[in-house]
Amino acid sequence: MTTPSDSTRPRRLSTSTRAALIVIPAVILLAVVAIAVSILARPATPAPSADAPASVSDVVAADSHVLDDGGPGAPTLVEFLDFECEACGAFYPYGEEIRKQYDGKLTYVIRYFPMPGHRNSMTAALAVEAAAQQGKFEQMYRQMFETQAEWGEKQTSEAPRFREYAQRLGLDLAAYDAAVADPKTRDRVQKDFDAARLLGATGTPTFFLDGRKLELTSVTDLTDALDRALAAKSGA
Repeated sequence: MTTPSDSTRPRRLSTSTRAALIVIPAVILLAVVAIAVSILARPATPAPSADAPASVSDVVAADSHVLDDGGPGAPTLVEFLDFECEACGAFYPYGEEIRKQYDGKLTYVIRYFPMPGHRNSMTAALAVEAAAQQGKFEQMYRQMFETQAEWGEKQTSEAPRFREYAQRLGLDLAAYDAAVADPKTRDRVQKDFDAARLLGATGTPTFFLDGRKLELTSVTDLTDALDRALAAKSGA
């Protein structure tokens, strides 16, 4: 009678290995269930489909802040942004270059989208909106992004710093303070935030071109989209 060699004899699994083989599938199953539950628990966010974009009037409100007005027939680019968002801050200089490149050919609109995870995003938006009420929207917009590295990600209120910005810009500080404290100013910012959510925005910055939400992986994706829109407007 032959005896199997060690290389062919089946090996018995150790107790710890058998236990691991039982536990690992269970852990994977629990993880899958947890992910599925979290997805199902997310509130549904209606978004325009790629084939049925929202109209420009849905994306631009009557009181939206227009940085550049390209005139009748110009493509309309809308940016929903958060002044504390690092990605928005990183995009800002590119946005300024795009404004120069398409000067007179593009309507560029800014809307507020302060993300709840940022301690000072709403505070910054209120400061910018208060400045807008004195005709200094763009000046405060620039101030926020050009100094973002100094105040972004702070866990204490940066309202005093933003008030100093208002003073530098020569704003009436009594009117500024009143605007920041006025619930109507917060409502104005919240209106933009709610519009972004309804349009399917989930992060910042989010761009819409002529009502269509853009899915961007690079700055050239944006300029390519603008070039196509201009070509379509001109009939080329």
